[in-house]
Parts: sequence; structure tokens; C-alpha cells
Amino acid sequence: MKAWLIAPRHAALASVTGFALVACEGAQAPGSTSAAASAGGAYVVPRTAWGDPDLQGKWPGTAMVGVPVQRDEKLGTRNVLNDEEFAAREAQAARQTEQDNADFSLDNAASTPGGGVGGPVSPPPHWLERGQPQRQASLIVDPPNGRMPPSTEAAQQRQAEQRKAREGRGPADSYTDRSLYDRCITRGVAGSVLPVIYNNGNQIVQAPGYVAVVNEMIHETRVIPLDGRAHVSSDIKLYMGDSRAHFDGDALVIETTNLTDRTGVGLNGGGPPHSAALKVTERLTRTAADRIDYKITIDDPQTWTAPWTMEMPLKRDDGYGMYEYACHEGNYALHNILSGARADERAAAAKR
Repeated sequence: MKAWLIAPRHAALASVTGFALVACEGAQAPGSTSAAASAGGAYVVPRTAWGDPDLQGKWPGTAMVGVPVQRDEKLGTRNVLNDEEFAAREAQAARQTEQDNADFSLDNAASTPGGGVGGPVSPPPHWLERGQPQRQASLIVDPPNGRMPPSTEAAQQRQAEQRKAREGRGPADSYTDRSLYDRCITRGVAGSVLPVIYNNGNQIVQAPGYVAVVNEMIHETRVIPLDGRAHVSSDIKLYMGDSRAHFDGDALVIETTNLTDRTGVGLNGGGPPHSAALKVTERLTRTAADRIDYKITIDDPQTWTAPWTMEMPLKRDDGYGMYEYACHEGNYALHNILSGARADERAAAAKR
């Protein structure tokens, strides 16, 4: 658990809120006639006042926490758990809840006068967000086996060179030895949406010619043009890349290029590192008043032998709190990791 990355949920929304207040003005409310089911029973996506499909709202991915990126190989091409497998996942969730409650009781006892030493401890139920048991076996839906494609020879060589460069180094010789997530900088495009241990909020705000996507953790905000303009020069590289979007029918399609090679595309921006040639394509389709189907395709010919795709539902919750994520202010762990490594080195030198 990276508790040092969590900030109290008490601050105001980021500057995108002002944009949201303008953008939402005049938009059709959920449940309006245009959002009602058609005569044939199919869901009809509501429109904004200027005619775009209305995707606005808060769409946390919390329910999907715990669904693995890659599928258990024994499931093969089947991405839906059967009753027995789902029951096992439910049982695991129940055991986790029981353990959380036990930890909570122990931590309360330790923080009660006469009940133990030390101050209050943050128990798992306080900070962590547990998902709901899902029948979806993996986030990866393509390839059909739910696994990442094999790495290219170039990627294997790149990873070997990185390992060689780290030979003889400790895990904390420098702050650069820690991930960008550890350093409160970014989790990248994919890592900012994939469901993890807490702060899984996503918010979509629209205005004529633009859409804004806000991720709660590390508070990434992309204000994306819809006017067909070209990407910026390939010489410009950004942690979250350069995003352009368009509507394909009712679906919002976001294409992001100009990424660095400093992040991964797994949970929290981890997993195998990609190259700067990565292109990320997101497809958001509203399929019900309270649901968006989110699909993200990873295409990096310098890292994987084929593109691959993850998919998950996002559930609308307009009561969800999208608050400030003051990461750096509480990031004492990075200082402690580095100072602890220096203390270990001094102790080893003294023994010599």
C-alpha cells in the first residue's frame, strides 16, 4: 500500500471545475426524452446542447478493483467466470473483508489508551477500496487468451540493457531508481484509468469542440480537442502524451501519441515499460444512463508483436467526491526510502 500518496479528501476541485460549470450549462439532463429508451427498447444516448453524445459525469472504476490485467492461463479464451469460479472469487472477497475487519479492530486497540503502543494506525478499510466480485476474468479482452502478446526482440534487448545498467546498484541509490508513481509524478494514460487500491474516480466534462477527462489519483487532467487538428511535433514527448478525439457515432474515440518511454501500461503505470512509439486508443461508449463501456488499445510495435486491448465498464456516480490529490505534500516514503538506504550503506561501511 502506498499510503504516502494519499491526500485528505477536503480540497476543492481543480481548475477544470470552472470549465465544467460552463460546459454543463444547457446540457440535457439524464432522463430527458432524448435519453429515454427508443421505441424498440434500445438505449438512446442523450445529446449535449450542441449535439454531441453526452458522456458527462463521474464514472469511478472502483467496482472492478481486483480484476487482473492478464487472464489465468487455464481459462484459455473464456473471459467469463462460471458459477464455481465466481463463487471462489466471492469467497475470497468475504475472506478479505473479514481480514480487513480484524485489522481494523487490532489497529483501534493499539490506538486506544492502555490498548497498545504507538499512535493510531490506518487500517485497510480506511484507505483501500475493495472492488465487487466480477464475472469478468481479465481486463485484457484481445488477444482472445487475455494475455499480453510476446515482446519484440527490440523490447527484449532494451530490457536487457536496462538490467545491465542497474548491475551493482541498489534499489534506492537515487530518486530516479523509483517509479514515476512512487515520485507522485504520473501513472501514464492507461495506469490513470485502470482500477487500483483507491482513488478510482474519473470525470468527463464537455464543451463545444472539447472534452476533458479527469483522473482522481495524481489528478491528471486532459483537455482534448475534437476539431481534427494534427498532433503536435513528434519531437515533443509528454508523460500523458498528446491526445486528439472524435466521435464515431455515439462512441468517443481518443487517440494519444507523443508519449515518453518512462511509464508502463499496467496498474498504476507499472508492468512492462513501453517505447516512445506507443499509441493509445481509448473508446468510450455510453450503453446505459449509468454505464460507459471503456476500451483501451495499446499499440507499440517496438515493444509488443501485436496490439492488445483492455475493456471494463465504468459505473456512473455523480455523488462521488473528486477531491484534491495532494501527493507530494505527504510523500515522506520517498525521503525515508533514500535516507534508509544511506543508513544501510553507512552501517555496512562501518562493519568493513
